Amino acid sequence: METESATVVSDAVSSPEKLDPKAWQTIAVVILAPFMTQMDATIVNVSLSSIGENLHAPISSAQWIISGYLLALALMLPLNGWLVDRFGTKRLYLFCFSSFTAASFLCGAARTMEQLIAARIVQGLAGGLLAPLTQLMMARVAGKQMARVVGYASAPVLLAPLVGPPLAGAILRYAGWPWLFYVNLPVGVLAVALAALLIPHDGTMIRKRPFDLPGFLLLSPGLSCTLYGLEQFAHRQSPSFLLLGILLLGTFIWLALRMKEKALIDLELFRIRTFSTAAITQFLSNGIMFAGQLLIPLYLVSGAGLSPARAGWVLTAMGIGMMCSYPLMGFLTERFGCRAVASGGVFINLAGTLPFLWMAHAGFSMPLSVAGLYLRGVGQGATGIPSLAAAYASVPQNKLSLAATAINIVQRLGGPIATTTLAIVISLSEKANPVPGSHSFLIPFAAILLLQLLIIGSATRLPVRIRQ
Repeated sequence: METESATVVSDAVSSPEKLDPKAWQTIAVVILAPFMTQMDATIVNVSLSSIGENLHAPISSAQWIISGYLLALALMLPLNGWLVDRFGTKRLYLFCFSSFTAASFLCGAARTMEQLIAARIVQGLAGGLLAPLTQLMMARVAGKQMARVVGYASAPVLLAPLVGPPLAGAILRYAGWPWLFYVNLPVGVLAVALAALLIPHDGTMIRKRPFDLPGFLLLSPGLSCTLYGLEQFAHRQSPSFLLLGILLLGTFIWLALRMKEKALIDLELFRIRTFSTAAITQFLSNGIMFAGQLLIPLYLVSGAGLSPARAGWVLTAMGIGMMCSYPLMGFLTERFGCRAVASGGVFINLAGTLPFLWMAHAGFSMPLSVAGLYLRGVGQGATGIPSLAAAYASVPQNKLSLAATAINIVQRLGGPIATTTLAIVISLSEKANPVPGSHSFLIPFAAILLLQLLIIGSATRLPVRIRQ
């Protein structure tokens, strides 16, 4: 029997309520976490080769600066729900942000590649909890205004990928690679101080529940092995890690279905129709975004013949599109409803992909590329934010921490699965078109269009409007 823990209505929603100023204080503080982690990731990603050269390490070793962080992040993510229930959001947020900041100092102080990778793993262990914590604290204070809050809060975070590359270049030129990590320290200290002063205590919501040790030993390594195995499989390496990860995740699901609320993640949440539909939409939406981040730069450089620097400037059009759409999501969701905005976002995203399909056949066009990327950015925000708001509005308050963990795991899996599938399609397309050129990208862009058609099915099943 399907469980509905929140009332989902199709009629007009009541006039939007104003959020308490203290709620905006909390949102302004907690948004510093995703901003800092996104800035850190952008700076490190574009500086990987420079760090390797300075530490006299090959790129195969330097790659673990990123891979080690991501695997550690996946390892900690399943613990979020239990840790929130056990220690409270404020205490856990302060600990994680302090640990991330301290690990940033250790990264800058590293003198060997091994020391840097170890410090990055510590960063990942702390960072793995910051994303779901941020969503959880915003959901608690936002209620049915979640779409508006996420829309406003996400706009500053989108500045990080735009500011990160030039900032990394300036740091490497004038200060040296350790300052790529030291730049986190003032932001981290300020954020911890503000969080201690402004985030309300939630001691009354702490509830002790037994720790699901078998579930943790299955789920955390299962996620790490799956994500790492997908990356290996995409590069045509052994699928052993991927198979191990799938086996561990399957065993966890079998066990969690029997343990129900005592499991590390309560899979009963997915019996809530709105939550499961929103989770599928989030999974596919993240898949489309990451698949595009793999394919479009590859097309611009290999298919259209642009230099990496010029392609980078073209790609900023998508970030601009997202920044333009995100602040409007609250108003649009309240005015037209969750289903209409999310479905419209899918169609806008699809419209932004069609020019690339045409260019793969007819030849590159700069105006079409910029317009397509801008539309993809607008559509991405319009799809992701309403579905995320619907997911949180569909669960009771006492299960928000478990919902945050579940939705973040779904989001994390969507990107790697889509990019791995697309990498296989690209490989097959290259074999079918041995002569390099834009024609070899025709089938991969058609594959992204097919994925966008799939997401229409889930977006149109979202509630017309939601009331918490």
